[in-house]
Amino acid sequence: MNTAIETTSLKQAWTNLKEQEPKLRIRDAAKKLGVSEAELLATGIGENVIRLSEDFVEQLEKFPKLGRVMSLTRNEGCVLEHKGTFQKIEVHQAGPQKIATVIGPIEQRVFFSGWKFGFAVVSETPRGPMFSLQYFDKAGDAVMKVFLQEDSDFDFSEELVKAHTHADQSSDLATETFEKAEYVSKNDLDFESFTSDWENMKDTHDFFGMLRKYKLNRLNAVEWIDDKWAYEVDRLSVRSVLETASDIKLPIMIFAGNKGNIQIHQGKVKTIKQLGDWLNVMDPEFNMHLNESVVDRAFVVHKNTTEGLVSALELFDTEGEMVAQFFGLRKPGIPQKPEWKAILDSLN
Repeated sequence: MNTAIETTSLKQAWTNLKEQEPKLRIRDAAKKLGVSEAELLATGIGENVIRLSEDFVEQLEKFPKLGRVMSLTRNEGCVLEHKGTFQKIEVHQAGPQKIATVIGPIEQRVFFSGWKFGFAVVSETPRGPMFSLQYFDKAGDAVMKVFLQEDSDFDFSEELVKAHTHADQSSDLATETFEKAEYVSKNDLDFESFTSDWENMKDTHDFFGMLRKYKLNRLNAVEWIDDKWAYEVDRLSVRSVLETASDIKLPIMIFAGNKGNIQIHQGKVKTIKQLGDWLNVMDPEFNMHLNESVVDRAFVVHKNTTEGLVSALELFDTEGEMVAQFFGLRKPGIPQKPEWKAILDSLN
């Protein structure tokens, strides 16, 4: 979009669409209108939306002062929502590679290189106005949304917005598409060396370095390694995994994210509900919404660590992108619980 006319026509098209489908979410409306969610949201600038400056690290570091909020992170197939505080934030590295570790009731790994646009938004809901801070990548896809709750610090949220209002409050956003990464072919992979590196991992984080070393995408890595380390299971295996974990009250970890953020659930899951294609965890402080129609393949994956095997169920979409990962809850220095491995060993 380059002109006010296009912004006006998009805004009108969205208004018309909302009249036809009042329950349609903005992400789905953007798809129907052929634009990004950020571009559609930006049509509200000057009314219910304020564009924020790009000093995203400084903004995140202030989030603990918002008090109790709901933080939402999603990709095409999975949404994680946690209520709580941004208890502790640590920023690492420098320049464009800055990342942040969020620890506490809201647990995240934030990659600021994936952040491009930020907005403060007031949305009208059946329960009244709802205030949120929403952040997007350069393609206009959401990386994180933070929704204030009744007991949040609204006065501080106003201070934050005032301190970080962008000088440019036009509705035109210069979005860009992401280039597809190039990966090694199976024929060109040094399979012997790759297998040796996998077998000799000391920590689960060694996996990312291994992928970079061999120019491997994650799906190919788990496809091509020996069945001893990874093997495919039914794509809907997560249903039984969650139900069993809930039944035996086994704490688990769920990872879901995008180019700018990974959100992590740590703890028990209690209320599991299937609604059409959506598999949901509906607990008071945590919700997961998994769109099973997006899940194309599922793998059980084992990695070596100094504390023994760490095992996960990993879900992928048709593009080979990670939808979500499921682990047994464990802390550094402590082996995974045998009950978790038994759940995964029962899958086929």
